[in-house]
Amino acid sequence: MADLLNYAGKRVIVSGCFSGMGEATARTLVSIGAEVHGIDYKQTALSLASFTNVDLRDPASIDAAVAKIGGPVDALFNCAGLPQTFPPLEVMKVNFLGTKYLTEKVIPLMRPGSAIASISSTAGLGWSRHVPLLIELISQPDYATALKWLEAHPDEVREGYSFSKELITVWTMFVSSKLIKQGIRINCTLPGPTETPMMKDFLSATPETVIDAATQPINRRSTALEQAYPLIFLNSDLASYVNGVVFPADGGFMGGVTTGQVDIRAMMGG
Repeated sequence: MADLLNYAGKRVIVSGCFSGMGEATARTLVSIGAEVHGIDYKQTALSLASFTNVDLRDPASIDAAVAKIGGPVDALFNCAGLPQTFPPLEVMKVNFLGTKYLTEKVIPLMRPGSAIASISSTAGLGWSRHVPLLIELISQPDYATALKWLEAHPDEVREGYSFSKELITVWTMFVSSKLIKQGIRINCTLPGPTETPMMKDFLSATPETVIDAATQPINRRSTALEQAYPLIFLNSDLASYVNGVVFPADGGFMGGVTTGQVDIRAMMGG
């Protein structure tokens, strides 16, 4: 399988490699021969080709990290994120603004055949109700103007987490048409509830009945490794014709919702 994925010798960047899905992704990529360059706010214990301390809230920090890693880059895994227990603008800076800025800085280092995979969430399922608003923010010309937009729209930002994931989903679809013309694919995953260190933050901010409702119909939380595998597939040669896809990794939740077989009243307070 490692030969089919064809990561041997490829240079990849994994953001959020300290823990959770990012750690599982980086660890697995090392095991199948990739040259993994990790970035995170916290020091990783993994044995990587390089590690750089980065604060995704700070564009200068991102600039320095990308300059240090250099090119070429064959794959980017956007796994870093903050839960809704942090202030909303901090969440937005890491989960969307910093992720988008990092990606835009890495793209010039990518050659045809490269790929990008980001982590969205089933928490961002509301994206379809206000695509024009999301594209308005996505289309802001730079980090500073996008931040000003967020500061001017607190009612839309709300707690930050859901809105950030809606943005990752729509941004993935929006930029995929342009990037593929450069030979670069971009996709994202929609994880369901996952057992990572961040779960304690979700449980402190959200009733457990709501989180449990999102595990239907499989009725268990996934592991971090079960979320790493779809990311690795999407950025592999096996997915060479997959682009602009929002890939549910949710135990059948989306399928159940779409066909009326999953009861989501608990998620809506019903």
